Amino acid sequence: MALKAVSIWGYSKALSPPLGVGLANSHSTPIGNQRYDFDKCRRWESCCLGVLAQTATTAVEDEEPNVPPLIDSSGAADGVHQIHKDIIQLPKPLTTIDISSSSSSDGSKVRVAYQGLPGAYSEDAALKAYPKCETVPCDNFESAFKAVELWLVDKAVLPIENSVAGSIHRNYELLLRHRLHIVGEVQLRVNHCLLGLPGVRKEELKVVVSHPQALDQCEKMLSDLGVVKIGARDTADAAQTVASNCARDTGAIASSRAAEVYGLDILTERIQDDDENITRFLVLARDPIIPGTDKPHKTSIVFSLEEGPGVLFKALAVFAMRDINLSKIESCPLKQRPLRVVDDSNQGNSNDRYFDYLFYIDIEASMAEPRAQYALGQLQVHLI
Repeated sequence: MALKAVSIWGYSKALSPPLGVGLANSHSTPIGNQRYDFDKCRRWESCCLGVLAQTATTAVEDEEPNVPPLIDSSGAADGVHQIHKDIIQLPKPLTTIDISSSSSSDGSKVRVAYQGLPGAYSEDAALKAYPKCETVPCDNFESAFKAVELWLVDKAVLPIENSVAGSIHRNYELLLRHRLHIVGEVQLRVNHCLLGLPGVRKEELKVVVSHPQALDQCEKMLSDLGVVKIGARDTADAAQTVASNCARDTGAIASSRAAEVYGLDILTERIQDDDENITRFLVLARDPIIPGTDKPHKTSIVFSLEEGPGVLFKALAVFAMRDINLSKIESCPLKQRPLRVVDDSNQGNSNDRYFDYLFYIDIEASMAEPRAQYALGQLQVHLI
């Protein structure tokens, strides 16, 4: 039995930024860009440990971001020309090509990247984390990662988990692929709104456009309306489509901020089937924030294990023995080596195939705490 790779990234549950810990490079995955050397844990440098971050998070619950609307929709009912004009003036999402040919921010204010168009829920999360920031829309998740790496922006706010839809595994993969650190967490309560052109009543709608997950999360209301559902790239894109096409029989499911951005009316609020619909976002930066031990912290760890009886139990026991609570555990197949052939001829099964897995766990402890350091040390030593 052997621990094949361990990567670690963490952040604080605290209300204000604490000080932090040093970080280590992983020999197996390109994470982190600083060496890490606890005197009591020098052996970690040879056990494939990588740390993305241990940081503070902005306290965010379910309040709406206190930001001014991007456009004035008070006169939207007078015609569609103002809507078109305002849409044209919105910032265009960054693409990989844009990033490769652009220069970095001058640092005059915090620039925060997010995936999607203006009015997306990710932009709401960015504004909750940094109320006075300049938000920068990106075409996809990877563009947001690259924007931070190339100094185009200071931070990125990206979704990692939804209480209804589950984990966003794409962003877990990008965390392992890019040299960024987690420096905070934002929890956003999703408020799905039914939007339409000014003056339209919801009974007039025949078509509703939105992201497929948003459509699924509002199934009951949509069934009652008897409308045709059409998928879009994201909720903000759906709102922009309705505003651009000016079709009175078409509505969108998106945020209340998207209604402000695109000059649409909110026909109904909180239309989701599950009221407790919360998305957890991670705040990413180039440099880590070193946490202290005076506030609650959370550390996320990902690792893969050799196959064997009780191996995962032994890996998790190192935390239970030190009263470190696990708030999340999840596994997914290891893409670099999805299948492993095992000769079980003695059991009558020849060349059985098994998945190799990455295990993601969140522990409620700071890497500045000795108990967390010793747990990680035992995790490595115990499984070799």
